Amino acid sequence: MPQYSDDLFLGSAQTYMGIKTNNVTSAQLTGSIATTVLTVTAAAGDAISVGMTLVGANVTAGTIITGFGTGTGGTGTYNVSTSQTAASAAITATGTASLGDPAPMDLGVGPLGRIYVWDTVPVALVTDNLSAASVYTATFTLAAGKGVTAVTLNNGQTAYQLDVPRAVGVTLGAGSPTTRNVTVSGYDYYGQPMSEVIATGTTQSTTVNGKKAFWQVTSATISGSPVVTVALGTTDILGIPVRVTDAAYVASVGYNDTLARNAGTFVKAATATATTTTGDVRGTYVPSSATDGVKRLVMGILLPAIAVGPNSTRTGALGVTQA
Repeated sequence: MPQYSDDLFLGSAQTYMGIKTNNVTSAQLTGSIATTVLTVTAAAGDAISVGMTLVGANVTAGTIITGFGTGTGGTGTYNVSTSQTAASAAITATGTASLGDPAPMDLGVGPLGRIYVWDTVPVALVTDNLSAASVYTATFTLAAGKGVTAVTLNNGQTAYQLDVPRAVGVTLGAGSPTTRNVTVSGYDYYGQPMSEVIATGTTQSTTVNGKKAFWQVTSATISGSPVVTVALGTTDILGIPVRVTDAAYVASVGYNDTLARNAGTFVKAATATATTTTGDVRGTYVPSSATDGVKRLVMGILLPAIAVGPNSTRTGALGVTQA
């Protein structure tokens, strides 16, 4: 399981920031107003800032500083909201300071999210690196082809582990195939058991891609003979390691050492109860050009509060339970 921020899955923790909402600032100044320009010749106390209200014997009630002229918080000129003529006199400028350095405050903005950097270099897909082409009638013969490693699980079961979590594909041979259902079973990146049913279709010499990203494949069966050969292998549909429910959460995506945003294909996480025909519970991405073990994919993913922080949930971070 990849490491997230230090507050993922932790208990309650304050995340407030800013300053107290009752932190009033006040500046004592000597100045005059001509039309909408305040000229300050002397100032003391807090710095003069935009949004402050001016109070004085010669000042129109409700006058507010709306912008800086030559002044930057002390003497100089400032723009005001109300046109008037006010002779030089003592004026008080008051207001509530905007958010500043971190400090306790009455109402917080948190919990704040984080950004997850998905950095991966997938090897090239191989259409038969899980099972060589054959006219299967029930059970596929699995083997560790290129980009696949045979591993022994804690329960003694043999699993065929892919280089990265990615969907698998079924490739039909030449002829007149009969559509059949291929059921692939295994585990995702976090050890959750999962299965997917892929209908082969009836088009010869084509590959039908699954939608779920497998990390380990333990078995594959077919519902009868498709008449033609069938092979099982990997695809370029890559499994995102955290749940992404909207494309807006993808802050950046680069591929093959290129600054421009990659024009790949993003599929958001399936959030309904998982079945053998639903999509990936975290989402998938297909880069704009084929993987080859050299091109690097780097995606910056914005994680909302439900995925990180004191109120995070497993579903928020990793998606609904696999099926």
